[in-house]
Amino acid sequence: MNSTNRDVEKIVSVGIDVGTTTTQIVVSRIQVCNTAPGSMVPRMSIIGKEVLYRSNIHFTPLLSRELINAQGVKGIIDKEFHKAGIKPQEIDTGAVIITGETAKKENARSLLDALAGYAGNFVVATAGPLLESVLAGRGAGAAAISSELHRVVLNIDVGGGTSNLAVFKEGKAIDSTCINIGGRLIELDPKRDCIKYLAPAARIVLEESGQHWQIGQRPSIEQLRFIVVQMAKAIKNLLNPGILPAISKRILMGPLLRHQYPIHLVSFSGGVADFVYSGDEATIVQDFNKYGDIGPLLGLALREAFNDEQWQLIRPRETIRATVIGAGTHSMNLSGSTIDISPELLPLRNIPVVKPFAQEVPLNLIEFSNILKAQLSAYDSDGFKEPVAIAMKGPGGMGFKRIQEIASEIVQVTKEYLESQPLILILEEDCGKVLGQTLRVLTGGKCGVICLDQITADDGDYIDIGVPIMDGATVPVVIKTLIFENRD
Repeated sequence: MNSTNRDVEKIVSVGIDVGTTTTQIVVSRIQVCNTAPGSMVPRMSIIGKEVLYRSNIHFTPLLSRELINAQGVKGIIDKEFHKAGIKPQEIDTGAVIITGETAKKENARSLLDALAGYAGNFVVATAGPLLESVLAGRGAGAAAISSELHRVVLNIDVGGGTSNLAVFKEGKAIDSTCINIGGRLIELDPKRDCIKYLAPAARIVLEESGQHWQIGQRPSIEQLRFIVVQMAKAIKNLLNPGILPAISKRILMGPLLRHQYPIHLVSFSGGVADFVYSGDEATIVQDFNKYGDIGPLLGLALREAFNDEQWQLIRPRETIRATVIGAGTHSMNLSGSTIDISPELLPLRNIPVVKPFAQEVPLNLIEFSNILKAQLSAYDSDGFKEPVAIAMKGPGGMGFKRIQEIASEIVQVTKEYLESQPLILILEEDCGKVLGQTLRVLTGGKCGVICLDQITADDGDYIDIGVPIMDGATVPVVIKTLIFENRD
């Protein structure tokens, strides 16, 4: 599984991306090391990442417009694992990402569950445009470029069904959103050049552009160019402050960008990106229609839309594999080493996070208890059938008396909850071990306790916690902002 060389541990990570158009996997090796000086509290850090295997890029198998071919996808993953010479039980961490239009399929959630169990002991099962945006930007190299050049970089990952935007500054993601624009929103018959499929978002773009197309219609190259230009403008509109035009507003799948920063560089990744950087002009429909969609034309339209004096267009280090590399190598964080856990409870997946206190924990214990009780009440409608994680900055003071007081209040407030679920605390400050041990004493050891530190999570996030590594000194953690988008 994993191997240790001095104080460096190597763990194997997998990224699986099931997208609107393509499915692929990447296997990577991640190096973890204690980077704190010998006399200091250990601090586990990721010090290296190496891609070991890149799969072929497969078309995502579908049973219909509404159903993913789950067995077909599993067959692809099985074949690629075999080619990589790796077994599911050898995987330590990673992520399964169902992206774009595929995340809207009726059986997307069941496919995620099936793949998560198939692909190893601790593989994150997740989908959601905001997380996908950040992972794609990191996988493309946009985060690293922002750090190296000290410039704000916008990465736009354009797939078959969606375009995911993420803004990076000094290596950190500072903003993200998603819009329902992609290369397969309009599908064409490769032989007859007629329209085979119009996605709902494509119909919105057509309607807002005063066009009325039908299945079976043979659009001219001029008509197709006009529509992809409108799609490119719909994406570009997101970068301009002010009132968002209706064409963009109706197909926006995330929040508006905050516009609190200048954008210096723009990069494109995803399946359409190669056409942004190297696509050839088309004079007739047959010139671009070998893929049966508008992806090549959309890439050309994006090149024209973003190749102006306002931003510098750059090519990232990865294009079509950006999301899967991001999923496999950038999805994991490490907890602090001053933690207290019940190892038998791990791994845990998709645990909702409640953060009762936006900033500091109240010093007044009555106020602390009332706020915590009110926040937890939202989760007790089903009798606490599922665990939740309580996130906070810290106990509001590092003295032992203060920690005992806070621990006592937590136990009192969560008494009913603890009858059926473990107590999971996510702290930013380095006090996980002492708070966790205090909670164990106060509960008489009757419930499981997981108390992690050096992790920042927000209300509404979901968290995955892996099995301990580095001889139990730390656990891999993934914070997910969105599991599944809500369907109308």
